[in-house]
Order: sequence, then C-alpha cells, then structure tokens
Amino acid sequence: MEVFQTVCRQLQSSKRFFVEAAPRVVFSTSSYLCGRKKRVNPYEQVDQEKYSDLVRSVLSFRGHARTPQSLFEEDALLYGPVSKSKAPKQEEEAGVPQNWFPLFNPEKSIKPDPARDPPVPLKIPLQRNAIPSVTRVLQQTMTSEQTFYLEKWRQRMILELGEDGFAEYTSNMFLQGKQFHEALESILSPQGNLKERDESLLESGYIQSVQHVLKDISGVRALESAVKHETLQYVGLLDCVADYQGKLCVIDWKTSEKPKPFIRNTFDNPLQVVAYVGAVNHDANYSFQVQCGLIVVAYKNGSPAHPHFMDAELCSQYWAKWLLRLEEYTKKEKNQNIQKLD
Repeated sequence: MEVFQTVCRQLQSSKRFFVEAAPRVVFSTSSYLCGRKKRVNPYEQVDQEKYSDLVRSVLSFRGHARTPQSLFEEDALLYGPVSKSKAPKQEEEAGVPQNWFPLFNPEKSIKPDPARDPPVPLKIPLQRNAIPSVTRVLQQTMTSEQTFYLEKWRQRMILELGEDGFAEYTSNMFLQGKQFHEALESILSPQGNLKERDESLLESGYIQSVQHVLKDISGVRALESAVKHETLQYVGLLDCVADYQGKLCVIDWKTSEKPKPFIRNTFDNPLQVVAYVGAVNHDANYSFQVQCGLIVVAYKNGSPAHPHFMDAELCSQYWAKWLLRLEEYTKKEKNQNIQKLD
C-alpha cells in the first residue's frame, strides 16, 4: 500500500502523460499512385485563344438539326462562298404600259343573248397578213432567261438525240398536238366531224387525260376560230370559247410530257390566253364578251390534266403584261425598219 501511494505521487508530479498514435498506412491498387510520373494531356498545350473562333463555330452547330441551308452556311463559313455560273437574271418589266387599252369592252354585254349568240360554234379562218400574231409577239419578246433555258434544253436534246433525231422529235410533238386538237374539236362540235379512220384518237392518252375537264364544259361558242384586235392590231387562232363551270372562258388546250400543276409552270400561256380574251372582246365577229380564261394541260400517259382557271382579276393582271410585250415588239419592229432604210 505504501508502494502504491508512492507511484501515484510520482505520476501526479509529471507534467503530461500521453500516448503517441502510430502513423496511418494507406494501400492503393492504382498503378498511377505507385511512383509513376503523371502523363501530360497534349490538348492543354494548344493555344486555345488562337482557335477560339473555330471552336465557337463548331459548337454553335452542335445540337441543331442539319438542313441543306445550314450546310451551305457552314461551308460558306469554312471555305468561302461558292462561285458558279448563273442564268441571266429575270429582266424587270415596267409597271404600267405607256399606251393603256382596256381588256373588257363596255359596249358588249357579259350576259348571254340567245338572239345574238351563234347557233353553232364559230370557226373563222385565219387570214395571213402583215398583222403580227400573238404567237409571234411572244416569241420575239422572250426574256433573256427564257431564251437561255430554251436554248439549254435544245442543246441537251440534240446531244441526246442528234440533229436528225431532234428534228423528228419536234415533228412528232407537233403532229400529236395537232391530232389532239382535232379530236377535241370533234368532241365539242355538234357536227362530230371526225373521220372514221381517226376515231382511234379518241382513245389516246391525251383525251383520257382531259375527261374530267370535259364534263365541266358546255355552251361552246367558238372552235379553232381566228380573232383580231381591231385597235391594237394583232391576230390569233384560239382553241375554244365555252362555259367552264358556268363561266364563259377562252380555253387553251396544251400537251406536256412533264407535270404542270401550277399556272406559273405554263410560262407564257396565260399571256396568250388573255391576248385572245382581249381580241374577242374587241372583234366585231363576236357578239359576246369573255371575262375568264382556262389553260388545260393534258398528259400523254392519261394522268388527269391540270386545269388552270383565270378569273377576271387574274386576266387583268396578265393583260397589263401582255400590253408591255406588245409594246416591246412594236419598238423592235420599228427599229428594224429604220435600220433597213439606213
């Protein structure tokens, strides 16, 4: 007991009593922590400031839907704009003709007059004279863009068919169009004057193509008949004047190997139709007045034709364009006559 008390006194007299913890040891299965030198990422040494614009450009396309337009923009950004030859730009026309003439004739009634309307469709023969035809005016005043594409098509066809083959192709197309018009004239004429040997034309693909249009046509007033604008001095040979869905129209039949579902696909055909509308309204041989037009595009394979109806408002718009073309033709003819005199 005395020994125990002595030991206690000695412990109380010591300044600090503690046990030092042993150092902790950590084990790892990673080979990178076993003294191997850390690898340097090569991308960290790239001058990021120098390529920041390119990085932003690439990242800006990430996550967006890639469309043809976005691809063109991306190519233009990386490689610059594409340089390629272009067709001549469409020449802008003046807004208003210098010599305005109305499309409709106030002296003629738009209402049908059984006493004056012809009992059978008119068929006035075309007189060949110095007065220009509608077709000639349009051919001589085609825009540079129209001429460019027409010549491009002609060269491609000659390359494919040869000179003789292309001549045969155009001859066959003209013959098919002529037979198509003859068949329609027989169908729409009360006389039904198609010859027996030509009755097979009624089964052609073109006729099958226009069957749904023919159902809406009635009251035929003229077939393959000549017209002359008394004041503006031009002539033409229209295909048909009849009621289409109850509205009197100048109807123009067209054939095509390619679909033409929109009126803009018919090129100068609306100008041709509206020129005939204006001529009918100012030709004394026609007692009635027309306010509408119809272009029917038929297909050889018999697929349904595309009818393009032109109401009075649309006809008026194309009438202004026709007057501009007619003025352009007159100027060209005058300049050519002056050059001949010189």
